[in-house]
Amino acid sequence: MHRLWRAAQQAGPITADTPAGRRFAEFGAGSLIAFPPGAIFGEQWIEVGTGTLIGRDVSLCAGMVPGQDLGDAPVLRVGDGCVIGRGSHIVAHQSVEIGNDVFTGPYVYVTDQNHGYDDPAVPIGRQWPSNTAVSIGAGSWLGAGAIVLPGARIGRNVVVAAGSVVRGPVPDYCVIAGVPAKVVREYIAGNGWSRPPQTRDHPA
Repeated sequence: MHRLWRAAQQAGPITADTPAGRRFAEFGAGSLIAFPPGAIFGEQWIEVGTGTLIGRDVSLCAGMVPGQDLGDAPVLRVGDGCVIGRGSHIVAHQSVEIGNDVFTGPYVYVTDQNHGYDDPAVPIGRQWPSNTAVSIGAGSWLGAGAIVLPGARIGRNVVVAAGSVVRGPVPDYCVIAGVPAKVVREYIAGNGWSRPPQTRDHPA
């Protein structure tokens, strides 16, 4: 049994040269989705750059359900040289952009869609959701269990502490933590890394 499982792990990854990889809008050379994958659908609207490693049990989804028509342009882009941690979920409906060299810990969740709750007489799950684009800047690191909500715009080389919930804009070169996440360290040219004033209330 163990030998069969190891054989499946060796033969099962998705690469640019496999039939599953060719279903993607783009699947770069040297990239790999480990076996077993999580839920993967809407591949024709998903782009994966070169040299990117996507861990086992990671879900990459474009749209609400398989077969949904999302138009002509990809809605989920993962850049070059990224590492997406085991068990993470990236779910795109309008636009999720992940820059080059973004690393995540395990079980990170990224989505550009939120449930609607305008009508208190209708169950939340039956109300029409809303979409707001998400972007994660190049060189950033997302710790284990971080959640990136619709409308988040994370800058370059940002550290997102484990378990944080991110919404809204986040500047370049900072560390954010908490629920909701706030800037706890920032890099200032000439001064290095420092803590922002305690009175600062960043909308991240």
